[in-house]
Amino acid sequence: MVRPAIVLWLSVLPLAFVKAEITNIFALTNKQLLSNELEVNVDSYLAASKLRRLAVEFFDHYSNLTLADLYVGDQRSRLPSVQDMKCLADMALLTNDLLSLKVWTLKMIDSWGLLPAGVLVGNWWDLGNFDECIGIDHAVTTSHRVKGKYCFAKFAPAPSVSNRMAIKTAVCFPASCSAANMDTLLRRLLQTLLNIEIGTEVQIVDEATCQTSETKPYDGLTIFTIVVLSLLGALVGLSTLYDYFLCQDQKTIHPVVTAFSARANSRALFKIVDTRSNPNVIDCLHGIRCLSFIWVVFAHDYLTFATSPSINMADVLTWIDSFFSMFVVHGIYAVDTFFFLSGLLLVMIALRLMDRTNGRLNIPMMYLHRYLRLTPLLAFAILIYMKILPLLGNGPLRGSVNFDDYASCEDTWYWTLLYVQNYATDNLCISHSWYLAVDMQLYIFAPFLLICLYKWGKKAAAGIFILMLLLASCLFSIMVINNLSLGAGGNGSMRRLYYATNTRASPYLIGILFGYFLHINRGKDFKLNRLTVLVGWLIGLALLFTCLFAVYGQSSLPIVEEASYVTFSRIAWPLGLCWVVFACMHGYGGLANGFLSSPLWQPLSKLSYSAYIFHMFIESLNGGMTRTSTYFSDYQMMLRFWSDFGLTLLFSYLMHILIEAPFASLEGLLLPTKKPNPPPAVESKIEPKVKEFESSPDESPVEKSVETVPATTEEVTKTFPENKSI
Repeated sequence: MVRPAIVLWLSVLPLAFVKAEITNIFALTNKQLLSNELEVNVDSYLAASKLRRLAVEFFDHYSNLTLADLYVGDQRSRLPSVQDMKCLADMALLTNDLLSLKVWTLKMIDSWGLLPAGVLVGNWWDLGNFDECIGIDHAVTTSHRVKGKYCFAKFAPAPSVSNRMAIKTAVCFPASCSAANMDTLLRRLLQTLLNIEIGTEVQIVDEATCQTSETKPYDGLTIFTIVVLSLLGALVGLSTLYDYFLCQDQKTIHPVVTAFSARANSRALFKIVDTRSNPNVIDCLHGIRCLSFIWVVFAHDYLTFATSPSINMADVLTWIDSFFSMFVVHGIYAVDTFFFLSGLLLVMIALRLMDRTNGRLNIPMMYLHRYLRLTPLLAFAILIYMKILPLLGNGPLRGSVNFDDYASCEDTWYWTLLYVQNYATDNLCISHSWYLAVDMQLYIFAPFLLICLYKWGKKAAAGIFILMLLLASCLFSIMVINNLSLGAGGNGSMRRLYYATNTRASPYLIGILFGYFLHINRGKDFKLNRLTVLVGWLIGLALLFTCLFAVYGQSSLPIVEEASYVTFSRIAWPLGLCWVVFACMHGYGGLANGFLSSPLWQPLSKLSYSAYIFHMFIESLNGGMTRTSTYFSDYQMMLRFWSDFGLTLLFSYLMHILIEAPFASLEGLLLPTKKPNPPPAVESKIEPKVKEFESSPDESPVEKSVETVPATTEEVTKTFPENKSI
């Protein structure tokens, strides 16, 4: 059974099979070697280790290639295709020129990978030389050129080993040959050299792993994406130049120019608000949000490694049992933090506005603002992931070192833009966008809870608490009754346990309850003695660290225990955060408050929605450009994280000034909102003491965005316009 710790890590994305797959290959090194069944496999391994370079064996064996060699089994009776004839001619030219030691033929041999050294410690890849292979372009005649084609050959050292953990080595051959041709040739070669029979169900060379120097012409959607991004870039450039050189007074500049001006948007982005002069701010939320986002990027870097070639994959098994791995494994709790913050901020801002407007909410306008705030950046992200990412650099692993098949966006993009992809499809367009869907669905339901809280107060809060317990019980029941584990992998468990809104609602509802508590106690000065504060911190930290380390050292958990752990941890984590926020708000945070409330978090907090959307873009791009196998260690992963994180921030800043900020400003121009009436006299006496995570009046529309998607600061007047009453 998969150990619980890695279950919760790998449940972030559907990769729960990784540890089981790794364990299979390392069975070769333990007591299973004593079985008679595997002794033959060891012999095969030893035979393979005595081979010369695979390229040398290949071209030596097929020095006189014939059409019969290109077919296997029933295929021998079919007529050769034009492609077969071209492949045979180019292979004949290759072997002939190889006798003359021509450079282009030597490059083709030289670019092949080797049988990797260290297979028994997890080195299953040899990437060869990608650039040397696809750089081959030999002119035979003016109309005929032989180009290199780079592919991966895959074969397992033992039948019991999964194909995912098979040895993979690079092969290079003329581009006129198909992967099926090479699959047939390599199958025959290995059967001859190793005296083993490789079944036709085993695919040694897959066309999906092959690349050449030829590029496909841009389709209409790619051209559209490039044109639109170019137009936006031109608007931003012209607006910035006008703002910088021609505008003498910022108050007279046209709002559309301001919306696209990189100067104006950068000024708003990097503006540091003095929290001492604005008491209506929960300072520590900036730090909590930013640390949670950093945690997500860091954990995703480890998951990126899981699909990358490493020379010491065996060390992962040791690492899984380490204390440090718990911080990576449980990056899942960063998502619960976002849900908690979303519910907390929504209630605090909404109830304050409802107090001023006698309970009036324009719910349709709330939904419209929310949709227009999130969707432009997400829509462009789909286009960029699907059409721009394949154009930015290449490498032997392009398209394989990521968690998504972005080609599925062509069929499921509209579900993503409707924020129902967590239920509507098994093939998520951008996998981490599931969070946006769940958050949007909770947001759609939230106004009805707000109305209940405003009308019935503590009775409604008790009802929300009962609802939270019922949903938690539902999660527990689903896991136990269906024997459904997060570690089971596959779309079934992910959709029902991880992506489902009802199973992720507990932190959001706790955030709503805590926000209501802060609202009804706004302005109240809590005087706590040292013992109470100490007990509060001990309980809060105990909840947080129990979530992180409760399953440390456990090799397996029965389904009831796993269900209990998953259910209670989704309640305990936000409860621990409640104390952290409360203590920081009321002066009992100490060093934690000093760190979390630093104004230096503010720019990153405003940028974090864009960074959340595009961090996987950078990780996939950098992973796909890998030319050699890596070495796994926590220090190496830290080096990888800082490079990915730094480039993510740069790219996110570009997307912020190009898409996010301009569209948010245009939304404010197209959908202006009526500001609420001044608060009544009773509220005005206590309001200066209220610390809410609220934008100051002079902030830009982007700064006042309602987003709590691990993202920007919250909107006040735009989110809850009082045009209509309920």
